[in-house]
Amino acid sequence: MQLTTTMTEIRQSVQERMLAKENVRVWVTAVLLLFIFITGFAIVQYATPALVGNDGYYHMKMGYLIRTEGLTPDFPYLPYTILKEAAYYDHHLLFHVFLALFATTDPVLDGGLALTQGAKLASIVMPSLAFLAVWWLLRGQKVPYAAVWAIALLAVSEAFLYRMSMPRAQSMSLLLLVLALHWLLQGKYNYLLPLGFVFVWAYNAFPLLIAVAGTYVIATFMLERRFAWQALVYPAIGIALGLIINPYFPQNIDFIVGHLLPKVGESSTPVGNEWSPYRTWTLVENSGVAFMAVLAGILALGWREKRLDKPTLVTLGLMVLFGYMLFESRRFVEYFPPFALIFFALSAAPILREWLAEWGGKRPYLPQLAPIALLLLLAYPLYVGLTDARELVADSSPADRYADATLWLHDNAPDGTMVFQTDWDDFTRLFFYNSNAVYTAGLDPTFMELEDEALFDRWVDITQGRVDAPGAAIRDEFGAAYVFSDLNHDDFMDEAADDPLLHEVYRDEYAVIYQVIE
Repeated sequence: MQLTTTMTEIRQSVQERMLAKENVRVWVTAVLLLFIFITGFAIVQYATPALVGNDGYYHMKMGYLIRTEGLTPDFPYLPYTILKEAAYYDHHLLFHVFLALFATTDPVLDGGLALTQGAKLASIVMPSLAFLAVWWLLRGQKVPYAAVWAIALLAVSEAFLYRMSMPRAQSMSLLLLVLALHWLLQGKYNYLLPLGFVFVWAYNAFPLLIAVAGTYVIATFMLERRFAWQALVYPAIGIALGLIINPYFPQNIDFIVGHLLPKVGESSTPVGNEWSPYRTWTLVENSGVAFMAVLAGILALGWREKRLDKPTLVTLGLMVLFGYMLFESRRFVEYFPPFALIFFALSAAPILREWLAEWGGKRPYLPQLAPIALLLLLAYPLYVGLTDARELVADSSPADRYADATLWLHDNAPDGTMVFQTDWDDFTRLFFYNSNAVYTAGLDPTFMELEDEALFDRWVDITQGRVDAPGAAIRDEFGAAYVFSDLNHDDFMDEAADDPLLHEVYRDEYAVIYQVIE
C-alpha cells in the first residue's frame, strides 16, 4: 500500500514538473513572439515621423481628452453633424481608453510631438497583441509550429500591415475576433458574453462577432447535425448589454443606425477611398501571399485523407466571408489576410502531424530542424512584406502639416470659435492641435449630410467656389468667425480674395486662414 502511494506521488511530482516546464516554455515563446511582433511593427511604424493615415489624429486626441477629462469628455466640436454635443456617441470608447495610456501632453505645449509618439507606440502594441492571439489560437488547436505560422502574419500582406499600423480600432477588432474564434473552437461559449459587451464598447464593428459565431454554428450543423445555439445567444446577449449598459445610451442606437445607412443606402457622398474596392491586380500585388495561403490551404484539403474537421471548415467559411467583404471594400484588408493564413494553418495541420510522426521515427532530428527551414522559407516574404509596408507608411502626410496654422488659431481665436473648413477630412488634424475651437464638418461627410442636407449642400457649394462672395453665408448661416482652407481649393480662394468680408490673416505652405468680418 505504501509502495503504491509512493509511486502515485512520484508520478504526480513528475507530471507537475513537466507541466511547470511546459508553462515556462509557453511563456518564453509568448515573450519572444511579442518581441518579434513589436520589432516588426516598429520597423513599419517608424518609416515616418507622422501617424499612419488621417483619422488617428482624432483618435489620439480623444485618448488625451479621456485621460484629462474623464471617460466621457464633452464633444461640442461638430455641432452641424449627427455628432453634435447632445447626440455624440464615442463608438471607439475602449480603444480611446487604451490610447489614453499613451496620451500624455497637449499638442499646444510641444507641437504634438509627445502625442504623436504615444500614438505610434500604441499602434505597435495593439497589433502585436492581436498577432499573439493568433498564435494562441493555433496553439490551442495543436497546429505544429504555431509560432512560425504566427510570424508569417508579418508577410501575408503589406496593405494589411499598413492598416494594422494605423492608430485606429481595427487592430483591437482583430484581437477580439481571434479571441472569439479561439473560445468558439474550445467550446467556451459563455466567454462570448463579456467579449460581446467589450466589443460594443471598443468598436462599432461588433456585428462581425455575430458573423463569426454564425459561421461556427453553420459549420457545427453541417458536420454534427446539431444547432449550437449557445454560440449565437451568448455574444448576442453581450452585445445587447453593451448597447444598453453604455454611457452613451440611447445616442449610441441613433448613431449606429445613422452611421450604417450611408454605407448601405443610396448616399452618393464620397466618404474616403477606404470604402471603395481595390482593383483586382492591386489586391494581388499587396496581398499576394494571403491569396497563396488560400490556394495552399485548398490544396491541403485535397491532400488530406480524413474528413474535414470543424476548425478548418469554420475558418474556410470566415476566409470566404472576409474575402467577399474585401472585394467590396478595401478597408476589410485588415481581416482577410490573417484569416486566410489561419485557414491554411488549420488545413495543413493534419498533414504536418503525419509527416512529423513519420520523420520522428526515422529521422528524429528533422522535427527540430523543420521550424528553422520554415523560417528560412519565410525570410524573403517577410523582407518584402515589411519593406513594402514601410514604403506605404513612408508616404504618410507630415504630422505637422497643419500644426503652425492650427496653433495660430489656438493662440488668436477665442475658445469656442466656429471655424469653417473647406475640406471635411482636415478636421482630424485641426482637432488634434486645437480642441478649443468648433468645426463645420469632420470624420465623415455623411455625418453633416444626415443632420442637415440643405446646410451640407450649401457647405459643398461654398467650398467648391460656386457661391459668389461667400463671406456673408459663412458668417450668417454657419456662424463662423474664421475660415481654414488647404491650398488646393483654388476656386474658393479666388472667391475669398474678392470678398471684403474675408480677410486673410495667415498663410503658410500648407494652409490659409481668413477672418470673417462681422
